Amino acid sequence: MLNASLISADSGELLMIGSTQMRVLEDGSHTENRVGAVASILLPGVSGPPQHRHLMHDETFLITRGVLRFTLGDLQWNANVGDYIVVPVGVPHTFVNESDAPVEFFSTCTPAYYINYFREMAALSGKGRPSDKDNLAVMLRYATVPFPENGKTQSAQR
Repeated sequence: MLNASLISADSGELLMIGSTQMRVLEDGSHTENRVGAVASILLPGVSGPPQHRHLMHDETFLITRGVLRFTLGDLQWNANVGDYIVVPVGVPHTFVNESDAPVEFFSTCTPAYYINYFREMAALSGKGRPSDKDNLAVMLRYATVPFPENGKTQSAQR
């Protein structure tokens, strides 16, 4: 039988991917790898990953502070506090903080194995900015492909 868990506000595994802080709230170890969850802080002017698609997992985002600009394929919109974005398998997406204040958001991934993508990217970021080749290699290990798929990735427009 699995045990419930409580991650207090001052605990959880901290990861830094560039200047983005992520706090792992659930890495799948309490859910038989069904759900992973992180709380993130994105500084002003910082973009998320290049636009990409997941081939094996869903992601959700709940904005808890600020405004996060999402790009989903060719569609763009601002997600405000309280907005909840669901990104099913196969939907191209990325995001950027275009504001002059930090953005905070809670996100989930199912299955939870994708938390290890964040861990690998944090390890690479600790050695300086990862190359596009290194970033792509990590993405592919976690069933994630760039969009468009011609090898040229693009970030949200600023």
